[in-house]
Amino acid sequence: MKKPQTDPVVARNRKAAHDYHLGDSWEAGIVLQGSEVKALRAGRASLVDGFADIDGGEIWLHGVHIPQYEQATWTNHASRRKRKLLLHRAEIDKIERRVSESGLTIVPLKLYFKDGRAKVEIALARGKKSWDKRHALAERQAGREAEAAVSRRLKGMPD
Repeated sequence: MKKPQTDPVVARNRKAAHDYHLGDSWEAGIVLQGSEVKALRAGRASLVDGFADIDGGEIWLHGVHIPQYEQATWTNHASRRKRKLLLHRAEIDKIERRVSESGLTIVPLKLYFKDGRAKVEIALARGKKSWDKRHALAERQAGREAEAAVSRRLKGMPD
């Protein structure tokens, strides 16, 4: 019988959708130390400053903050160390080709557990300009106002 999982997502990078135009995404395994897994199971991590880099045919995750596990011994991990991502060779080659051709970057979107293993969802992204961000905010605000107007109208309230 399967165990019910309440919320396997440990951390989300909500800022990524605001700062980047997101493209294709992949699910990657992540190489962690024992104290890092314990800290993640406690629900503590931050992906805000994270990015991935390809070095020597391997993808490395930089800038992801997994705080030290308080009950760990002197063998605790460094909180912002680089961590290796696990993908198939064909996927790594495809990502490397797209990054070098198009000038894209690789950003982590979420960190979660799947079948007891830590996974990270990474995506190819292109940075937004400041006017792109303002435009996206204006569109979102207009959508909210339209929904509110429709809701008021359906309830019989005046505009």
